Amino acid sequence: QEVVSEESEEESNGVNLMEFSDEILLHILSYVPCTDLVLNVRRTCRKLATLCLDKSLTHTVLLQKDYKVNKDKVKQLMRDIGKEIYQLNMAGCYWLPSSTIDHVTRCKNLVKLNLSGCHVTSLRLSKMLSTLQHLRSLAIDVNPGFDASQLSSECKATLSRVSELKQTLYTPSYGVVPCCTSLEKLLLYFEILDRSREGFMLSGQLMVGESNVPHYQNLRIFYARLAPGYVNQEVVRLYLAVLSDRTPENLHAFLISAPGSFAETGATKNLLDSMARNVHLDALQLPKAWINGSGLLQHLKFNNPFYFSFSRCTLSGGHLIQRVINGGKDLKSLTSLNLSGCVHCLAPESLFRKAEDDIDSSILESLVVSCCNLRHLNLSAAHHHSSESIGNHLCQLLSRLKHLLSLALPVCSITDVAASVEEPPTTPNLVPQTFGRKVRIGIQTYPRNLGDQANQKIESSVFWALMGSLRFLETLEIIGSSFSSAMPRNEPAIRNSLPPCVRAQSVGDSEVAAISQLTYLQSLTLAQLPNILTGSGLVNIGLQCQHLRTLSLANLGMMGKVVYMSALMDMLKHCKCLRDLRLEQPYFCAGAQFFQALSHCSSLQRLCIVSRSGTLQSDAVMSFMANCLEVIMCHMFMGESLTVCKNLQQSIVRSFQAERPALNVVIFPLLHEDLTEVIRDVPMRHLDEITLFKSRVAEEPPNLWW
Repeated sequence: QEVVSEESEEESNGVNLMEFSDEILLHILSYVPCTDLVLNVRRTCRKLATLCLDKSLTHTVLLQKDYKVNKDKVKQLMRDIGKEIYQLNMAGCYWLPSSTIDHVTRCKNLVKLNLSGCHVTSLRLSKMLSTLQHLRSLAIDVNPGFDASQLSSECKATLSRVSELKQTLYTPSYGVVPCCTSLEKLLLYFEILDRSREGFMLSGQLMVGESNVPHYQNLRIFYARLAPGYVNQEVVRLYLAVLSDRTPENLHAFLISAPGSFAETGATKNLLDSMARNVHLDALQLPKAWINGSGLLQHLKFNNPFYFSFSRCTLSGGHLIQRVINGGKDLKSLTSLNLSGCVHCLAPESLFRKAEDDIDSSILESLVVSCCNLRHLNLSAAHHHSSESIGNHLCQLLSRLKHLLSLALPVCSITDVAASVEEPPTTPNLVPQTFGRKVRIGIQTYPRNLGDQANQKIESSVFWALMGSLRFLETLEIIGSSFSSAMPRNEPAIRNSLPPCVRAQSVGDSEVAAISQLTYLQSLTLAQLPNILTGSGLVNIGLQCQHLRTLSLANLGMMGKVVYMSALMDMLKHCKCLRDLRLEQPYFCAGAQFFQALSHCSSLQRLCIVSRSGTLQSDAVMSFMANCLEVIMCHMFMGESLTVCKNLQQSIVRSFQAERPALNVVIFPLLHEDLTEVIRDVPMRHLDEITLFKSRVAEEPPNLWW
């Protein structure tokens, strides 16, 4: 009776959720995964049963990061609301069996479908597409064994109406491109390995009998991203061959992202010449060899550009201003700019300049004034050293870009010039040369009080002022200009790393503390900050940046010891929204205390630790996995033996796979010769988003795909 009276009192004094208007309830329900809405929430009462089937909630179904969804849930979902679904995103649902795709045939009204990362055979694709007559946008993977001859005439009829295609290639093939005769947007991701699992060299030649006539006449957007390897380059040239014969008149975005050296050929030169004559571009990205030393940029015409990427090009600041920015004309439309690895982009010329020389602040000022609406800017992987001129520091100039949402900078660019010249970096292991009371030698304790940190001279630094001016920044990357991950793509692990830039030696805890001003920060990457002594700034970030979802830390402080472990553990206790954590640090000890602190991150889904000579405690890992029910990815590349790694991996899979269908576990010695073979089996979603280290700011044009 007491319980009933308490409940009735709460109802009389409190607010009943069902008393809200339908509009408010629909807005609240829009944050609930569609599978929960249809399979659970709508069964609670009549009102919710009606609202959960509202068109605004069933029109678009997103399953791409619903790691709890399984085959049965998808089957029931399609049975209940299949006819109401117009857009379905199942990207990265690698754990679902290929038979799950059969249920998509119930969605007769589908207009957009994303199956990237799903297991789809040629026959299943043919059967499914034959029933989707309204489809206009499609994303699929092309795996070894794909055979376009198995596609039915009904399937090809559907493909002929598709105007947007995203295709990820794991084998040399045109895929379904020749069938898509109405293409306006084509996105190609080349993930073909140079060697088979048996060690045989692969060829870039396409399968016998494949059509070699893609239809590009209506193409508006062409995008190609290549993983390392010569086979990917051979195959993309076959796709470009048709473009070189006849450039589409409506082409306004041409983007090719290719790592390393991708030489220009006669066909590609003809293509670029044709583009210079016939089209006006709004987005451009080319391999560095196609731009370096050529006058191409001088001849290309731009309309209202929104994205430029000159990553790793030797483009000088003088050429950038003259040929791209064009004296500040018509660049207010530019929202995303990638100058990563462009070592001379802020200097007037590159012929006699050293990469470490000071930048020309007038070039950066012209860039800031001309591109005042920039939302995404990447200046990483270069030495951008400011001069001692007052008011012309890089951070002071960038503070004018009030619309920035994401920013990537090299560590050496954020230091105060006076501090880097006059004050040598503090070394934590130096013994004070004084007489009297004994001084304990070791790692200093860090200030746990925000006021203690604020009392230090950080408020007057240019980086502190920059962080204070970019209040709405959501993504920040501070990466050492000479940093390289210990785990590159398709290669053995790197055993030695290059030393940090001399200008970066003073960057440490106070700069990290300045980042805590970013209230809306969602993603943070810090790599190769040499003067981290205690990691005290991390605690400030954990307390202040409550929206933080992604955290990546690499090579902070001394390399022989993890000096920030205590601060990191304190930080993690406050990161309630953290979903992805990547740590790369030699000699990292993943022990009981670390995993106990990490267990406070109740929203954590993915964990990746890369540590040369690092150690782990198997019992602590198992306890962590049992406590953190949302974790579906656990990647650890440490210094443990192969036996220890395999036993722990098998234990995790055996204990938790049944309850977590999307669980992906890889625990393997970092320096083992078979590491590349293990990496190739990692789902592309995890590999691309967290396991491999890279700068992601302005990596692609915004809203390239839904």
